[in-house]
Amino acid sequence: MTEQRTPPRRGRGRRPAAEVRAEVLAATGHLLLREGLKAVTFDRVAREAGSSKVTLYKWWPSPGALAAEAYFAQSEPVLAFPDTGDIRADLISQLTAFVRWLTEEGAATPVSELVGAAQTDPDVARAWTEEYARPRRELARMRLRAAQQQGQLPEDADLDVIVDQLWGACYHRLLVLKVPFDQTLVPRLVDQALYGAARGA
Repeated sequence: MTEQRTPPRRGRGRRPAAEVRAEVLAATGHLLLREGLKAVTFDRVAREAGSSKVTLYKWWPSPGALAAEAYFAQSEPVLAFPDTGDIRADLISQLTAFVRWLTEEGAATPVSELVGAAQTDPDVARAWTEEYARPRRELARMRLRAAQQQGQLPEDADLDVIVDQLWGACYHRLLVLKVPFDQTLVPRLVDQALYGAARGA
């Protein structure tokens, strides 16, 4: 059964812009995960969020750009990066949450649609890069950099390559190979990225 969200009730007076924006992003995120990118239109979002289309046009250049920002807002609490002091455990924890988000919690289709739209729509490409891809990448780099400073990774470890190996492998399976995968893949990915394919002397 499709979950129905009740649009927020408008009180008297003008609501703070931050509150309106948060409600719009929440409504868009629910639509995106439930029905995919095609459901994210300014008409539909305005109705779901109890907002106006004029407001949406003022803040976002297109529904696709709004969808990309909403995806980040929706995924941010799910994909928080832990720091327990154990880089291997933290990478496994975060990457497991990411894989589960894609494969069990409905994000695979909207992610595929947003990445596809970003190839031809400059507004979506800009929003996806600036509101999701680069911020997520920097969070991973910060956690890896902390592990480096604690001596858990070599000083010359290429943090960008580690990020590419871990999350890139998931995107490659999802978007290019289009093969099933699940969280059992995660420990192997992490160990490969941290310790490499060749056995040390």
